[in-house]
Amino acid sequence: MDEKHPNRKKDKHNPYTLMIVEGRYYLSFKDGRGVMQNIEIDKVLYDLFNRFELEDISYLNRVSRHIEHSELTESSLNERAFYKEESLEETVSRSMEYEQLHKAISKLPETQKRRLLLYFFGELNYEQIAELEGCKYQAIQSSIYAAIKTLKKFLK
Repeated sequence: MDEKHPNRKKDKHNPYTLMIVEGRYYLSFKDGRGVMQNIEIDKVLYDLFNRFELEDISYLNRVSRHIEHSELTESSLNERAFYKEESLEETVSRSMEYEQLHKAISKLPETQKRRLLLYFFGELNYEQIAELEGCKYQAIQSSIYAAIKTLKKFLK
């Protein structure tokens, strides 16, 4: 094989290599079984692949030189401006509060726990829960109020 383009950096998704051998143009690639294939192509097709490869290289160079390689994009900076990042202490505190809440919910009677979870996490209203459980609206409402009252006692 006379000429390859070994010095060209390639995008990791570029599966082929261009070659010129004794004035003939070749495209080599691994097929689906992992076997290296070399096919002869005409000059027009070679020029198209070559131009695409050069444009790809140009793009990769532009990215490596001019685009910052971090997550500091316009949208991430806007997000940081509007939503202050919480400190480690705040994260730990919130995690502990969630843990306490889960423990308190697990101590509730099964009926109250089920209804509370359907209301707050299942996003169902009292009527929908009452229909699911085959009871009256007031029973669901008083059960959820009682669960909230019990949770407040646990969390104090």
